[in-house]
Amino acid sequence: MNTAVSLCLYEEKYKEDLLAFELPPEQAEFTGLPEETLSEALANPDKSAVVIARKEQAVGFFILHRGEGIADFYPNTTGAILLRAFLINYASQGQGIAKAALVLLPDFIRTHFPLIREIVLAVNERNIAAASLYSRAGFLDKGLRRSGHKGPQKVLQYGLGEPMVEVRSASEFM
Repeated sequence: MNTAVSLCLYEEKYKEDLLAFELPPEQAEFTGLPEETLSEALANPDKSAVVIARKEQAVGFFILHRGEGIADFYPNTTGAILLRAFLINYASQGQGIAKAALVLLPDFIRTHFPLIREIVLAVNERNIAAASLYSRAGFLDKGLRRSGHKGPQKVLQYGLGEPMVEVRSASEFM
């Protein structure tokens, strides 16, 4: 199965796909669907909505958040960007798309946000599958924790000078 994906800043042509995304309750507990998060991301100049696309169709979505607004997640806001609301539409899960997107993420950030030196994210401690995915993609748990709306969260970090740990290239998933 071809899982070739690309990352692109949100364009209106993806809106219909994004608003049709679905997740089972056990996943929806940990992230917001685009119908809940897209409008606010587009209205906030410190947030960038990003589409994970395959064959011109949106199959995933996330938000990159920078500036002082990430201080609740990570104290060193200078040079850091927060990855939030990362999800793959349920119909497209299990095909390596999330891993492939995370492989592309560092170069995407280097291209679109050249002053950023670190990617951070918060993952609920009960969301074992997501924490494992992020760890395999090279995100490090350096012991930072925060209280989230749905329980304790690990704050994971990825320095843009650090190579991917398990995954070497997006082509491994194609």
